[in-house]
Amino acid sequence: MKKDEYIGILTSGGDASGMNAAIRAVTRTAIFNGFKVKGIYRGYEGLIAGESRELTTEDVSSIIQRGGTILKTARSEAFTTPEGRREAYDTMR
Repeated sequence: MKKDEYIGILTSGGDASGMNAAIRAVTRTAIFNGFKVKGIYRGYEGLIAGESRELTTEDVSSIIQRGGTILKTARSEAFTTPEGRREAYDTMR
């Protein structure tokens, strides 16, 4: 496994068909290739607030059939500002 190399996944705006399938595919492929995966909850609002956790293959094993997105989604006025983007950047570090 690559030490401390993460891929972050977030969903933003409205949900759409296939979002859980995409989350599952990215998570499984990343883990297979030695990366860790962080699921960021509530879109860009969650990115700013630091609402994330590591996802495992078990977390995504049966999500294809579920509607919506397991990560939830939210729009963010704060992220449209330079200050909000800086806060998100600082949270990711």
